[in-house]
Amino acid sequence: MTFKAKNSFGALYGIIVGILIFGFTIWGIHFSLGAKDSALKVLLYIPTYLFLVVYIYLVLGALRLNYKVTDEHFVLVWGVAKKHIAWNEIDEIIQVEGKSNLFPFLSMTWPGYIVGLFQLKGVGPVRMYGTHAKEGFLYLKTKRGFLGLTPQDNSLANMIAEKTGKEIQVLDMETIPIEKRGHDMHKDRYFMLYTRLNNIFLVVFVLYVAIFFPNSGADRLIILLVVLAIALYLFNNANAKRLYQFSQQGGYFTLLIGLAVTGIFLILSVVQISFS
Repeated sequence: MTFKAKNSFGALYGIIVGILIFGFTIWGIHFSLGAKDSALKVLLYIPTYLFLVVYIYLVLGALRLNYKVTDEHFVLVWGVAKKHIAWNEIDEIIQVEGKSNLFPFLSMTWPGYIVGLFQLKGVGPVRMYGTHAKEGFLYLKTKRGFLGLTPQDNSLANMIAEKTGKEIQVLDMETIPIEKRGHDMHKDRYFMLYTRLNNIFLVVFVLYVAIFFPNSGADRLIILLVVLAIALYLFNNANAKRLYQFSQQGGYFTLLIGLAVTGIFLILSVVQISFS
């Protein structure tokens, strides 16, 4: 029997964003660097295409994500991979309710999609394979790892309980003391302020170049600055979230660095375009 994850537009979102970001990045590198810059162009293309391969793999996971129950196994289907877990390998079935404080380690998230290794503060590590997990998910503790799943309803949990003979435990995240649950970065006004400022600065920078660069006669390297700004934004935001769980100040500082660099790129572009 096959159980689908909660409905979402995560796969479509990932495809559209991927086309925009990687399409612009590849074009931007080609446009801004000439034949004499072939060595630098190759150095930039290598990580771009490597990340593209990884991203395609992640999108495939979003396109093909479901959970299967057979007579002998629970089967997690994610992209081209399948994980088989025998019923006697499942130790606990926990229905997590309420807003979870998930900190990323090696993971990827975007609206409607969450996958990878996280720390569920106050509980333990979890490897997520799902869509919408903000308001709860199914947490399986097994001998082959701890899994976080987002089935559409309780049917999967009931089926696993029937197959394993184990009871479904309910964990209300609101009952865990704040000292163990940790601070939620999404409720931290400073973290969210710096995140929004990063978003605003990047959008302003991209729009300014898109509007004023054409026919300005400015150096084509301005486009490369936009490519680098986007790459820095993605890298910095991800690292700030990881660092926040160890040091709130470290998370703030990481975001401020990204803000400063994007601001410098914007100033350089204004000067170059205005006086070219």
